[in-house]
Amino acid sequence: LHGAFWPVPLGRRDGRVSNSTEVLFNLPPPFFNITQLKANFASKGLNAKDLVVLSGGHTIGTSHCSSFTNRLYNFTGRGDSDPSLDSNYVARLKTRCSATDTTTLVEMDPGSFKTFDTDYYSLVAKRRGLFTSDAALLTDSETRAYVTSHATPRGSKTFFKDFAKSMVKMGKIGVLTGSRGEIRKTCGFVN
Repeated sequence: LHGAFWPVPLGRRDGRVSNSTEVLFNLPPPFFNITQLKANFASKGLNAKDLVVLSGGHTIGTSHCSSFTNRLYNFTGRGDSDPSLDSNYVARLKTRCSATDTTTLVEMDPGSFKTFDTDYYSLVAKRRGLFTSDAALLTDSETRAYVTSHATPRGSKTFFKDFAKSMVKMGKIGVLTGSRGEIRKTCGFVN
């Protein structure tokens, strides 16, 4: 994936049970606006810079059409498209996703969705962020400045460093202490 590297602190206690609904509760949904995003991140001890940097993770992977088709077909409830989304990108996405499509996958960072890079920020700056939450980064002067700086050729060096710092910071959220959880011998499995 050619991305950032960071040392992961060892000895963190993990839960003995994983619950997929907890993930959805803790991740901001793709339709959040900037106020909701900032509040969500602040509730976890993360700031606006962390918000933009960790959103850069959208450079990897795909999304189901159902996570963004409202931006293409019915943004205000009148059958319109999101005006903050580039019209050419809307047309391209409509060729991939119908209004009711729940199964098709679309690259979040077309052309480099398997490479960890700063292309995501270039797309967001061109109004081609797939999610409402991506577009929201341009509606606030502080977050827009981070997007713009990471969209430059020099931005990749600072992005990788910033991403590593934000990942370590995020790894400190909700750490279990005392007898709660366990320190796993193999990360992906309970002892």
